[in-house]
Amino acid sequence: MNAFSLQGKTALVTGANTGIGQAIAVAMAGAGAEVIASGRRDCDETLEMMGRGRQMRLDFSNPMAARDVFAAERIDILVNNAGIIRRDDAVDFSEADWDDVIDINQKALFFTCQAFARAALPRGAGKIVNIASLLSFQGGIRVPSYTASKHGVAGLTKLMANEWAARGLNVNAIAPGYIETNNTEALRADPERSKAILDRIPAGRWGRPEDIAQTAVFLAAPASDYVNGAVLNVDGGWLAR
Repeated sequence: MNAFSLQGKTALVTGANTGIGQAIAVAMAGAGAEVIASGRRDCDETLEMMGRGRQMRLDFSNPMAARDVFAAERIDILVNNAGIIRRDDAVDFSEADWDDVIDINQKALFFTCQAFARAALPRGAGKIVNIASLLSFQGGIRVPSYTASKHGVAGLTKLMANEWAARGLNVNAIAPGYIETNNTEALRADPERSKAILDRIPAGRWGRPEDIAQTAVFLAAPASDYVNGAVLNVDGGWLAR
């Protein structure tokens, strides 16, 4: 048995139309999974990169968007990657920007996990991989709702692991560092900010979406069957600095 194989498994990856979600979908397909690439926009590019699989339109501005997904078919792996970020000084941050981020990053994540668990717990098997952040551990600046939401993702991951590990569900999270995605484009375009970030990363480079993807495959595969409630930093050593 290949402990890193996802052969025979079906995985739903949210936010799979670009960036980290896209890389995770492609990596899981490469490991043998039947992948459902989900996004609020089409995932045609992701399907082309996978060479197989299918897509599902889910817009998590409605936090209950995935409520009925798992009752319709067996899904073995859930990757909660969908998320948004809004930037402004804390003193000026709006209620709308607070609610939009919390609804998608935290509320939708929890209720999607809940719907998955209601289907998977009777089977006694399933894997949940949540995408957290360095800001699950740090405060950051100018992203109050994002920081609150990602602290919440880490806490919910541990809570769900506490309740479901003995019943066959593994719940873990990945905390990506500074990754080359759309979310970090503004930071990478700012020479001073980019240099300050790189100077702190022991690995000496920005992360790539593929760095996160292979960790997600591990957390979805039999190799991680005794990993529960972990929030794995994939950050080039940022938090060790």
